[in-house]
Amino acid sequence: MHRILLIDDDEQLGPPLKTYFQRFELDLTQALKPSEGLARLRSGVFDAAILDVMLPEMDGFELCRTIRKESDIPIVMLTARGDVMDRVVGLELGADAYLPKPFEPRELVAHIQTLLRRRHGHNGPANGTPAPDVLAFEGLTIDPARRSVVRQGEAVELTGTEFELLHLLARESGRVFSRDDILNQLRGHEADLYTRAVDIVVSRLRKKLEPLDCIKTLRNAGYSLALRRVGPTPP
Repeated sequence: MHRILLIDDDEQLGPPLKTYFQRFELDLTQALKPSEGLARLRSGVFDAAILDVMLPEMDGFELCRTIRKESDIPIVMLTARGDVMDRVVGLELGADAYLPKPFEPRELVAHIQTLLRRRHGHNGPANGTPAPDVLAFEGLTIDPARRSVVRQGEAVELTGTEFELLHLLARESGRVFSRDDILNQLRGHEADLYTRAVDIVVSRLRKKLEPLDCIKTLRNAGYSLALRRVGPTPP
């Protein structure tokens, strides 16, 4: 059973959510303060985190930034404000999804399930097809099975969304993916989609892949991976 940590100071929110999550084989634990949440996350037993924006000690944005310095755990952010700018800031700091309050519990579960499938590789073919081979480029290696990325001999820590975006571009390097293409393939139909999110994730990914200049922007068209392939091209 996957373990999910909710960091929210609303004591009335956790118990009913925990009961609801159990219906989907998700074990929810609540921390009322960021300090408590960070201590629990550092134990390494959680598979995803849900952060409220309005928190004591530090707000959810600062908490997200702190978590991202230490972990690539999937993060869903919650806010009562529902402001588009909040969504942009949250994504820029490394959140994987964003949900305004009030929300439907089923929608929150859908976000979590999508992120867990993505992280654990359960969204691929279910017919026994082996995992794709390692994708090797000049200066960059992507291992889909281990969900690892090596840039010029150094491991790169990516969030689940960043990895999926890079993997998507790498599978068909040179192909131009529009923002809608990327949203449809990475997010499915379970999340609140908007094209600005793609630009934010691309920006984050570019910074992590520096000094490689491998993600090209084609004006009014989209993005592509522009690196020379090394070795055979997988089917």
